[in-house]
Amino acid sequence: MEWINLWPLALLLLSTGLVAGLIAGLLGVGGGIVLVPVLDLVLRYLGVPPEGSMHVAVATSLATIIPTAIASSRAHAARDGIDWSLVKAWLPGLLLGGVIGSALAARVTAQTLAGVFAFVAILVAAKMMLPLDHWRLRETVPRGIGGNLIATLISTVSTMMGIGGGTLSVPVMTLTGSAIHRAVGTAAFFGLALAVPGTIGYLLADPPVDMPGATIGLISLSALIAIVPTSTWMAPIGARLAHRLDRRRLSQVFGVFLCLVAVRMLFRSLSP
Repeated sequence: MEWINLWPLALLLLSTGLVAGLIAGLLGVGGGIVLVPVLDLVLRYLGVPPEGSMHVAVATSLATIIPTAIASSRAHAARDGIDWSLVKAWLPGLLLGGVIGSALAARVTAQTLAGVFAFVAILVAAKMMLPLDHWRLRETVPRGIGGNLIATLISTVSTMMGIGGGTLSVPVMTLTGSAIHRAVGTAAFFGLALAVPGTIGYLLADPPVDMPGATIGLISLSALIAIVPTSTWMAPIGARLAHRLDRRRLSQVFGVFLCLVAVRMLFRSLSP
């Protein structure tokens, strides 16, 4: 394939990195909901079979979360936006879930998981968008064994979908007493905690089909190099924007984001 034909793909990945970084900083998520479909499209164009392109897209998306989450977390931490006591309490479950998620990714039906995820995302989006700020399931975020079970589930699902843990952890934290700004900042660090073990697992995985050059395990290094610079540049900008928005507006923004997640996952669950 001529290099001239690769420039549009490179520009597409660079632009996608900008959007993913903004979302990561603004909402405390990894931007994978944007990256995965774009990577899947690019990989298919480059000749990767459909049965392998989704695996590589998910794995590469998760790998991009590491540098993006670092940049986003630093920006949130500078504004005291991370609940470090909760990070310490949930860290074992997040790390365990990252390992489990990458191990199960090739064994669980993506369509079924996407359908369940879409249903959950719609319910959570409704809560975030409606004026239910004072509605709580409990007054404090679970810790101990119960909290780590929740963290493991969040991390496992997120790793398997190639997305940051914020998509699930932010609603969980806000439903259990955490302020939205604090939840978004903490979720940014959660993304780093689950992405590290998940990425290691994907690096060691056996590809289901022959992969193009510059691919280790299920992770495309060339796509990673194209996305990371722009995503890490935009993540702190998104974090600063998050702290300028009021609580209700930030909840509504996150609710809209989850609606987009639900639609995308629903289409994925219905695709052959």
